[in-house]
Amino acid sequence: MESSPLLLAGIGITLLAVLLVLVVVLRRRPEPAPAADPRIDQLAGQIQALAAAQAATQAAIDQRLDQRLNQLSDRVHERLALSATEAGQSLSELKERLAVIDAAQKNIAELSTRMVSLQDILSNKQARGAFGEVQLAAIVRDALPPANYEFQAALGDGKRVDCLLRLPNPPGAIGIDAKFPLEAYRAIRDAADDAAINQARREFSTAIKLHVRAIAEKYIVPGETADSALMFLPSEAVYAELHANFPNLVEEAGRSRVWIVSPTTLMATLTTMRAVLKDVRMREQAHVIQAKVGELAKDLDRLDTRVGKLQQHFDQAVEDVRQIRISTDKALKKSADIESVGLDGPEAEALAAPVAKIPVAR
Repeated sequence: MESSPLLLAGIGITLLAVLLVLVVVLRRRPEPAPAADPRIDQLAGQIQALAAAQAATQAAIDQRLDQRLNQLSDRVHERLALSATEAGQSLSELKERLAVIDAAQKNIAELSTRMVSLQDILSNKQARGAFGEVQLAAIVRDALPPANYEFQAALGDGKRVDCLLRLPNPPGAIGIDAKFPLEAYRAIRDAADDAAINQARREFSTAIKLHVRAIAEKYIVPGETADSALMFLPSEAVYAELHANFPNLVEEAGRSRVWIVSPTTLMATLTTMRAVLKDVRMREQAHVIQAKVGELAKDLDRLDTRVGKLQQHFDQAVEDVRQIRISTDKALKKSADIESVGLDGPEAEALAAPVAKIPVAR
């Protein structure tokens, strides 16, 4: 145990103190007779031995204390070094996190600036219209071929539409309006109490009705455009607010043949229109295909006639060959009959002479 050397040292010091007290007491007593000297010498020897043992014990204790102190110092140094390393790593990580936080704060500040700029854009009616037109143009260009749309197209009465979809009849050309009454919607969003919200909703409803009526009057032209038009809202939030809290406005717009669309629903609508255009092109090509099929049928009729004539020629040739064969067979038979006829006298001898055989054409 670590406390044993200290305990032994304390006991030794106590014994040494007791012996010193005894020596002092004995010296103060009257000097004994010379016969008492051996005991004093013996006691002095014991004291010296005890002092030597105490010194050895103290040296051992000092040595062990030095060892323990050295070990403790080494441990302290190790712990301090480890703590310094961990503290350095923690500081490095903290610096990195602070750098990330600083970058995030800069991004937030930049985003806030951009949001303010966007808010400024949307607060101006003309700039807001341009913003809606840019978003509308991007969606239309992605969905339809260039031949089927025109931006800022002029109608017959001189009015211009933000985008005119050129579709075949029916339904015909469809106009799209890209301006929207954002001020009334912002008033709903910024209202602080129920009274302000109700007032803002009434103003929003009025603004939507007026806008729908203006679109129906300007962009639905009998004989030039389709009997309907589209009102483009470049904000899904406004579109959701309209359908969630103002379904009567959506129904009224439908009765006016003005269909309200958001970026998502406009893309779906244009995708459907693209399918319709593809079907129209296929129907147009079907007439061409039918005409080509008719021409092919005529060519096949002519080919059949010519093949029939060729078949007749082949049949006639076969008949001619058959007739020639018959004639050849008859000639060969007659030749054999002539050879088999018997003769006497000089005629027989003359006939017995070799005669060149006349080749028969086959």
